[in-house]
Amino acid sequence: MQTQTYIESRPHAVKHVGLVLLALAVGGFAIGTTEFATMSLLPLFADGLGIDAPTAGHVISAYALGVVVGAPALAVLGARLDRRLLLIVLMGMFALGNGLSAIAPNYHWMLVFRFLSGLPHGAYFGAAALVATSLVPEDRRTVAVGRMFLGLTSATIVGVPLSNWLGHAIGWRWSFAFAGLLGVLTMTCVRLLAPRAPPAPGAGPLRELGALGRSQVWLTLGIGAIGFGGLFAVYTYLADVLHRVTHVSVASASLVLSVFGVGLTVGNLVIPVFADRALMRTVGWLLAWSAAMLLLFPFAASNVWLLTLDVFLIGIGGALGTVLQTRLMDVAEDAQGLAAALNHSAFNTANALGPFLGGLAIAAGFGWTSPGPVGALLALGGLGVWALSGFIERRTLARAVQVPCRVCAESDA
Repeated sequence: MQTQTYIESRPHAVKHVGLVLLALAVGGFAIGTTEFATMSLLPLFADGLGIDAPTAGHVISAYALGVVVGAPALAVLGARLDRRLLLIVLMGMFALGNGLSAIAPNYHWMLVFRFLSGLPHGAYFGAAALVATSLVPEDRRTVAVGRMFLGLTSATIVGVPLSNWLGHAIGWRWSFAFAGLLGVLTMTCVRLLAPRAPPAPGAGPLRELGALGRSQVWLTLGIGAIGFGGLFAVYTYLADVLHRVTHVSVASASLVLSVFGVGLTVGNLVIPVFADRALMRTVGWLLAWSAAMLLLFPFAASNVWLLTLDVFLIGIGGALGTVLQTRLMDVAEDAQGLAAALNHSAFNTANALGPFLGGLAIAAGFGWTSPGPVGALLALGGLGVWALSGFIERRTLARAVQVPCRVCAESDA
């Protein structure tokens, strides 16, 4: 099920690849910190802005909408820019949006500023993934993307608790200011450590838009948008499950939530090694793994130790994002910028779909653990799209082989 890889021109040799990946990961840490911490800070800025909790939830939706809109738009508009410069510009936008969020005078301006903060999210990860893969041999591309994504996963372990502490200790506005400062730090690190990465010859908005005409791009996005929804279905309601079903203290609940981040981190360290050997096979196994772990969730929920283990194992399945990032760059051929950015639009779709369906199951009376089976069904749905993608790819390759054979037979005749 492997497709032929399109390799863009690589920048000049870089002596310290690890430092470049670290610089890119700092941006992921900044983005992950503000994305996840905003959810837990919701009661604080709701009180600060004089609005109720459901209304404050629109602030989180505004950020997600910014991601969905900004990922394709900025990837296309930045197609002709040097990728190092593009990364710096994107993090400048991120820093500005979060800085403005810190001084938002009211709810309506907060909506605008969170939307602006989300715009560079997907485009940054897309450009960073392309820079990361350009620094390593072809058989290490997914590993490089996984190292870059460690910034995002580590944010759930370190960045979010630190941001929450700032919010409670000196005010919620400082949490957004902290994210803005991390954006400035990323700009500095990328400028000092990342190599120049000029666009490929002929790069431009029209070429990038060509990715939208490739069926395998849409199928890969479908795998992520559906298959990843299960993880978000469980994570969104995990705190409620820990409180209402497992009956643990607030401190213990925080530790379990951190274990989820540890699972994400371990997954991004280990799974890419297998993906670089058999990418699509790894996607299939990850979806099957996620379905199994999500099915176990209701049975583990009553015991804190079993639940912690299951949450860790569910987190490992989060490596699907890293693996699909490489898959998208493969199937997009010479339109990799837009495809790489769209990966994060797909996962924000999953972030909306999973909690929505999980919430419906809870509201229907199936219990607080029902997002587990709902998530398993979503993972199996993603597995179905994966199977369809593989079937179409095999059929296309078979036809490509048959055409030259027919040409040779006619020439011999």
